[in-house]
Amino acid sequence: MEAVSFIAAGKKVPVFTLPDQNGQMISSASMKGKKYVLFFYPNDDSQTCTKEACNLRDHYKALVKAGYALFGISHAPVSSKKKFADKYALPYLLLADAGYKVSAKFGVYGEKLFMGKTITTIHRVTFVINEQGVIERVIYPVKSGEAAQQILAAG
Repeated sequence: MEAVSFIAAGKKVPVFTLPDQNGQMISSASMKGKKYVLFFYPNDDSQTCTKEACNLRDHYKALVKAGYALFGISHAPVSSKKKFADKYALPYLLLADAGYKVSAKFGVYGEKLFMGKTITTIHRVTFVINEQGVIERVIYPVKSGEAAQQILAAG
């Protein structure tokens, strides 16, 4: 059951403001004129999310060289983001969407089948956004061990 409808490539990025793992506010407005990637993931420090986060960490220099700023978004609070980023030495910012408001704007929050049960959560989806704040690509499904390569493949 995949009860979500992601925002499509070619659309403007929804307006958002979220705290990062250091408590600083990051907004879509602050990203104007920059290429960036928003990767939505279900949970801090879970096996698959850690695999994705570490793949992006390991290829971070290539992503920066390609001109991208990188931000991860999930529902966990700022304190969880800080612990996750510190534990795995993540060089990019993690944003806390505690109320799922931004996830819902991007259409990545909804039901999915997980281990035989239907749960409501954030889906693992990546958005590549251009300097004008337009979504250039939506990557789904994201392969957690190849997340950076998926971003760079068409960059």
